[in-house]
Amino acid sequence: MILVTGATGLVGSHLLYQICRTEDKIRATKRERSNLALVKKVFSYYTDHSEKLFNKIVWVDADLLNICELENAFKGVTKVYHCAAWVSFNPKYKHQMIQNNVESTANIVNLCLANKVHKLCHVSSVAAIGRAGNSNIINEETPWLDGPENSNYAISKYNSELEVWRGIEEGLNAVIVNPTIILGPGEWKKGSSVIFHQVWKGMPFYSTGTNGFVDVRDVANVMIQLMESKVSSKRFILCSESIPFKQAFDYISVALGKKKASVKAGPLLNAIGWRIARLISFFTRKTPMLTKETAQAGNNTSIYENTKIKKALNLEFISVEQSCNDFSKLYLNDLE
Repeated sequence: MILVTGATGLVGSHLLYQICRTEDKIRATKRERSNLALVKKVFSYYTDHSEKLFNKIVWVDADLLNICELENAFKGVTKVYHCAAWVSFNPKYKHQMIQNNVESTANIVNLCLANKVHKLCHVSSVAAIGRAGNSNIINEETPWLDGPENSNYAISKYNSELEVWRGIEEGLNAVIVNPTIILGPGEWKKGSSVIFHQVWKGMPFYSTGTNGFVDVRDVANVMIQLMESKVSSKRFILCSESIPFKQAFDYISVALGKKKASVKAGPLLNAIGWRIARLISFFTRKTPMLTKETAQAGNNTSIYENTKIKKALNLEFISVEQSCNDFSKLYLNDLE
């Protein structure tokens, strides 16, 4: 029996699709009010038999902070994919997010150990890896440094990952993946999928930074391969290419038939922007589209090495341009 947490999210839903193609015993956790239609939609992007595959999944309502509910989900489980995490760059949710992500991961690790689960794959993030030095190049060995430059989300993922390493020390067979910015179709107005929606609406500004990008299909594929391999007690950066944000936005703009961003939003303009966004949020009570953390990240240059995972699995990533083209077509189809 395979268990997937965070199954209604971007990574979780695409992972479920790939697992359902070859496996029959699949269990997935969700919250009571989760929208399963979004998962069905993801399945429909890739097959005409989405309902048949979707019906393989046994859904379990489980709050990952509730041990009793989780124990029920773990019955008979041999493999666990832990994709669940709260992603927010709003300082309002700092303490709640850190507590949620760390405690839920600790619970998953403890139940894996207690139930003698064969293997765990934990979805971390490059946010949990150290910051680049003068070379701007980051790999799996780049050390974590405490400091104000770390986002609250990064802190939550770093401490969550420590729980997995703690489990490994206690005998857990586990692997960790650290994806860069994940490109993929899902809920177009949330998460990283919102990039396509923002470009479609019109995005004249572009940030000056560079970051890594990876296709969600590659993320799911790598996770499955690692779980089926003998690889254990290792972490892997998942990055197709490290490119300027503008280049990624340009790929999407061309694919959607929209005008490319032409106004450079440097540190000063971004600093003004996140303060205005916070003020608007205060009056509207809506989550700000731009925060101090995302504004700073947009102007940072981070280049991620991907040689470790490529060698481990003899892997070639889907190019960022191809990902942008493929998912822009799906976005346009959904508009229709």
